[in-house]
Amino acid sequence: MASSNSSDSSMSADVPAPYGSGPGQAAAAEAAPQRKPPKVRIHHLQQAKRDGTKFAMLTAYEQYTAEIFDAAGIEVLLVGDSASNNVFGNETSLPVTVDELLPLCRAVARSAKRALIVADLPFGSYEVSAEQAVGAGVRFLKEGLAHAVKIEGGAYYAPTVKAMVQAGIPVMAHIGFTPQSEHALGGYRVQGRGDDAQRLIDDAVALAEAGAFCVLMEMVPAGTAAAVDAAVPVPTVGIGAGKETTGQVLVWQDMAGLRGGRMAKFVKQYADLRSTLLDAATQYGEDVRSGQFPGPEHSF
Repeated sequence: MASSNSSDSSMSADVPAPYGSGPGQAAAAEAAPQRKPPKVRIHHLQQAKRDGTKFAMLTAYEQYTAEIFDAAGIEVLLVGDSASNNVFGNETSLPVTVDELLPLCRAVARSAKRALIVADLPFGSYEVSAEQAVGAGVRFLKEGLAHAVKIEGGAYYAPTVKAMVQAGIPVMAHIGFTPQSEHALGGYRVQGRGDDAQRLIDDAVALAEAGAFCVLMEMVPAGTAAAVDAAVPVPTVGIGAGKETTGQVLVWQDMAGLRGGRMAKFVKQYADLRSTLLDAATQYGEDVRSGQFPGPEHSF
């Protein structure tokens, strides 16, 4: 009997964990023979602006995409309030809360070993006062393990940005189309056309002077985005803002073709994961119903 228990124990030790093995273990094992790349810091993004080089940014909301994108060399991972639409099933980014985003942020931060982790401050978490914004930012750095936060809004929020930066919270500013202001802006509309371009330039300058380390622009004409980039000493990130920005960002479900439906003009799909997963799930269901799965090779 003792011999049998010993054998069972050794056999079970060789069986992989059936539901995953925690963040980063597979990537760490694969990268073991190689020297670990240095972490991406804010000053690396600022150096990219000075050198005229580019960096990439993607959203991530959980361990596996964070680990994969990090291994792919994506410099910045954004735990966006777009999780409202892409994780929680809401129609807009407005309903998502700090308490909902914090666990996602922790998962991403624990799983990415190199990338800079930026977390969105969701609607309602910073608008009331600079004190409210500082409090929310502290939670994302302390509880969410983020390296920086992002807030939406123009020059009006410069004092808020200044207060956050003085409190030790790095801030990425977001101007142009700001999804949290969708109702005020009259829907998804391009910002900064014609005479409105100067407003965005003024917003970016004010936010950079307040201490924002980067300015993200969404749905802005390429010429306006280029003028903003030239007006500020900090790096810029674009999403639907042409190619003159220092960095580019996309929602990963759009980039990889997981989300169905009509895509925005600025989205380029690099894969068709929706079809791949649909085919895999369909085949799995057919195999279960027909009795082909599990086979002898999948049984103990």
